[in-house]
Amino acid sequence: MVRREDFDKTVPLPPGLTLAAVWKAVEYVERELAQLVDIYFEQANVFSAIVGIYATKALDANSVYEKPRHADTAQQRFPDLKKRGSGNRPKPRDCLECKASKRPWAVQSHYDHPGWYVVWRYLVDPTCSLEPDRPVIVWRVDVAFVEKADWKYEASKAGTGGGGRTHTFGLRQPARRLRNKAVYQRSDIAVRGGKAVPRNGQ
Repeated sequence: MVRREDFDKTVPLPPGLTLAAVWKAVEYVERELAQLVDIYFEQANVFSAIVGIYATKALDANSVYEKPRHADTAQQRFPDLKKRGSGNRPKPRDCLECKASKRPWAVQSHYDHPGWYVVWRYLVDPTCSLEPDRPVIVWRVDVAFVEKADWKYEASKAGTGGGGRTHTFGLRQPARRLRNKAVYQRSDIAVRGGKAVPRNGQ
């Protein structure tokens, strides 16, 4: 359950983005993805993409940020969202990109663009031991403005011999850059051994 005390009002947010919009987005992601959790067990990386897609949909519906309306732009280009009224070429301060990750700190992207990034940290709890009917829990939401220089290129090992992943960029020193950037963090979840786990040890 999303609780008011788990929000940090001191974290700077993109212009016009409110805590209420983040709250609604967390609730939407958890509610809707409860029906899709089987995808996680089939292909976890695809599920992370779906978390990001649903978070983007929620912010589009509940904030001053909107998705590009052209289908090709929405699927292929940065940013996921732009501030309403910012035009076809929004400035970095009006750009909002949604990322989702099970990992406590790391952030990866196919781009190295500057802009606002919202990282939805989630865990999958198939037994619903944390909350009834909530197999997917958003336990932290990081919000930070990231500069182009904050990204490092991570080359692909894919080649004619087969195998490997696509080219990506990783955030340099993510734990340092994102420390104190959690606008939402569940107090009943801790990070141990690089994983998010219940504080009560369940």
